[in-house]
Amino acid sequence: MADSDLREPEYTEEDASPIRKVIAKRLLESKVTAPHFYITVDVDMSNCIALRTELNSKGDRKISFNDIIIKAVALGLKKYPKCNVSWVDEKIRYFKSIHISLAVAVEGGLLTPTVRDCDKKSIFEINEDTTALIEKTRSRKLRPSEWMGGVFTVSNLGMFGIEEFIAIINPPQAMILAVGAIRDVPVVKDGEVKPGKRMKLTISGDHRALDGAIAAEFLAELKTMIEDPKNRLL
Repeated sequence: MADSDLREPEYTEEDASPIRKVIAKRLLESKVTAPHFYITVDVDMSNCIALRTELNSKGDRKISFNDIIIKAVALGLKKYPKCNVSWVDEKIRYFKSIHISLAVAVEGGLLTPTVRDCDKKSIFEINEDTTALIEKTRSRKLRPSEWMGGVFTVSNLGMFGIEEFIAIINPPQAMILAVGAIRDVPVVKDGEVKPGKRMKLTISGDHRALDGAIAAEFLAELKTMIEDPKNRLL
């Protein structure tokens, strides 16, 4: 091997943006201090796709799958309040409100605007909030009150074709939901192989604040609601 092959490759360098520095600090803190555990479920999206198509046929507003998932998460947290928590100074903090953060990619990093009181809002109201918050996030016009106070984060990479991923908890929250792409897959129904629509959901949880069993019950409830959204979410 020639000496020239041992030299460090050429590179350019730039200062990390303020957003990137905050992300680096907070997520390193999360991985180092919060003992993560992970659970995944595969969801039948056929009824959810049908409901979204029906809702979007009735007006100008376009409901996203994220809006439906956020509503399901909110109702799941209401049913399982032991999941609506955070770990603070060796205490488990139980939240009375259900404010859900939404991971939004921006130039140079990631921001998490918060949809407040999601359990009390319809899917249409959640859509109105998420649309406005995403626009403000990307134009860097978020007010502090619009990105603070979240108790749970939803991160969706499905639009990039990512089938499954594991997200890092957004401290001081205790849970984050990673949403994958909707996949065309063969499924067995009534002993026959048929075409199906499936999506993987993965929970990352902070084992200090909650255990895998309660998180599994919560995730199973999400699956049930998303697979029967017309009866469970409207």
